[in-house]
Amino acid sequence: MENQKKYILAIESSCDDTSAAVLCNKTVLSNVVANQEIHKQYGGVVPELASRAHQQNIVPVVHQALVKANIDKKQLSAIAFTKGPGLLGSLLVGTSFAKSLALGLNIPLIQVNHMQAHILAHFIEDPEQKAPPFPFLAMTISGGHTQIVLVKDYFDMTVLGETLDDAVGEAFDKSAKLLGLPYPGGPLIDKYAKEGNPHAFEFPKPKVDGLNFSFSGLKTSILYFIQRNVQKNPDFIQENLADICASIQHTIIAILMQKLKAAVKETGIKHIAIGGGVAANSGIRGKLKQMETDKGWTTYIPKFSYCTDNAGMIGIVGYLKYLGNEFAEQDVAAQARYHI
Repeated sequence: MENQKKYILAIESSCDDTSAAVLCNKTVLSNVVANQEIHKQYGGVVPELASRAHQQNIVPVVHQALVKANIDKKQLSAIAFTKGPGLLGSLLVGTSFAKSLALGLNIPLIQVNHMQAHILAHFIEDPEQKAPPFPFLAMTISGGHTQIVLVKDYFDMTVLGETLDDAVGEAFDKSAKLLGLPYPGGPLIDKYAKEGNPHAFEFPKPKVDGLNFSFSGLKTSILYFIQRNVQKNPDFIQENLADICASIQHTIIAILMQKLKAAVKETGIKHIAIGGGVAANSGIRGKLKQMETDKGWTTYIPKFSYCTDNAGMIGIVGYLKYLGNEFAEQDVAAQARYHI
């Protein structure tokens, strides 16, 4: 079956990006993403507005994905969709659309775990990236999740550690908000950090057992640090923006690397793959590359367009499940919480 051409339409709607992709086996033919600008004025994603925007975007986005792939919907072998985890209202839009279209075309339906998809995005066939060998360690870092996962096979994954409260992406975005930067602020912290001194200010690193993470305490310490200094000098943020951003980013990267080093020591596995929106951060990418020299790791970083939420990664999971005849029934339901 692997030699035959199979076309998978994939749909991703777990948060605030509506995305559709068409894959021919492991190759992405199109990967269309519609971003939702409306959330910027609120400084974060508003779930009700997100699901409404998905309803407006999903038909044109799917149409565009088929047109770009030069595929007629009658050629599709199956439809893959994000079942969870994510915002329930957003997931419902993608799930309902996928179920209806699969029923109308009389083709199989494939449910996908969003977190597995971030990891398996490494297996999309693309000249700009190479796939890690099994077993490997995956660190999934995004706005809603922070996990270290032991990956023994495509669908044999064990979560070794995860965040006990806030995700790393939220730590970046909330810190940016405290600095008066617009949403999403994570990429702006990365931008200003390049011009600053990472050792200018010191922030505490949380003490968490095992391979788990915690970022809520760090956010609180940054809040108090800013309040304290702005009280003394109202222009403190403007005068020190690059140094503050560099110091925050340095601390977050140190927390991530400390746990990753511990996971490597515990498992003896030196093949490290990262995924999720925060994997686009240049500081994290740079530190991982440094670890190749310092620790003898081999690191795998997906192409930028496969880091953020996108349907291409949903499609690769869909194709792998298609090969194993792992299909969903029409009574499948979206799940806000959906563990690996």
